Amino acid sequence: MLFGIFLILSVYIGANFYIARCLYLGIILNLPNPDVWIFSGIYVFFALSLLVRFLPVPYGIKRFIDKIGTHWIGIFVYSLLLFIIAEIVILLGRAIQIIPSPTPTGIRFWSALTVVFITTALMLYGKYNASKIRHATYNIQLKKPSLSGELKIAMIADLHLGYSIAEKRLPKIVQDINEIKPDIVCIAGDTFTDDIKLIRNSDRVIELFKSIKATYGVYACLGNHDAGRSFNGMLRFFDQCSIKLLQDEYKIIDDRFVLIGRIDASPIGGYDGLKRVGIAEITAEIDPGLPVIVMDHNPAHIIEYDNKIDLVLSGHTHKGQFFPVTLITKSIYISDYGHYQKDAESPHNIITSGVSTWGVPIRIGSNNEIVSITIR
Repeated sequence: MLFGIFLILSVYIGANFYIARCLYLGIILNLPNPDVWIFSGIYVFFALSLLVRFLPVPYGIKRFIDKIGTHWIGIFVYSLLLFIIAEIVILLGRAIQIIPSPTPTGIRFWSALTVVFITTALMLYGKYNASKIRHATYNIQLKKPSLSGELKIAMIADLHLGYSIAEKRLPKIVQDINEIKPDIVCIAGDTFTDDIKLIRNSDRVIELFKSIKATYGVYACLGNHDAGRSFNGMLRFFDQCSIKLLQDEYKIIDDRFVLIGRIDASPIGGYDGLKRVGIAEITAEIDPGLPVIVMDHNPAHIIEYDNKIDLVLSGHTHKGQFFPVTLITKSIYISDYGHYQKDAESPHNIITSGVSTWGVPIRIGSNNEIVSITIR
């Protein structure tokens, strides 16, 4: 583990040195009276702002610097990619002799300025797109005929109360959920972000959750971020919000269907000793004639479910949230977004991209969304 941390830090430091060098040689040296120490100090501050959440500093300072750090992730990724692309273009230009060698200062300047411009444009678009909430709609036909009438589910996941801007967005989320007029609301994990103390206005959040209108109420399962040192506080908070939390347990609802909530297999900081159990143990006494819906935060676990389960609701992936991470989640999950069904006998799976952001507060190639599912 220490070697892995050392390797990640080495890559991060090396990549930042490369970006800083490109910026300095391309832009700073072309400014009047350039000062390498001032530039280096400013750059190091931004590069290290990512680490503040791991330090024992007051919450006010942590929130402020963490906001800088989360934006820096996006700036870092796009600057690195674009500077590499710019370097490749310059090398190709020199190879075919349309750019002289050594590379003129003017070309370095305009190359770096273009990278800064495109990175800024991407971040602004990503911030704008992340401020919007869209709706995804699915119609699911179950094999079991025992469900009387239609069942409408409003589903969200990855709210990430705390570090993200989810608190400001929550009134709109609740309003949109109520406009769906759902029979039941399912929150498929990551309601919080590691530490419940980061919620600014707990009373307002509780009031908003309690204003959700659904025939059978609001249910939730635990995600990997709904854990850690404030886990017991999170459990109390769910109860205060009138959210029924299912921890590897099931609820028979109105004798119409069964809802199961799983705990996540990899909680950050643990669930105070609580461990995930097998699905067979949970379903052993369930009437096989009733439709069974499972909330399981991480879609990596959809392989665990067979034809005893009808529908699995997941989140976690954020659909990669921003390019090029979107390509990574698409490659490592069986399905990182949308509706997936292996075959006609397998459960339906709905994976949402999440209703908020985590880490970088941008969306490029994905959307915040509320999911509406009609089951027949």
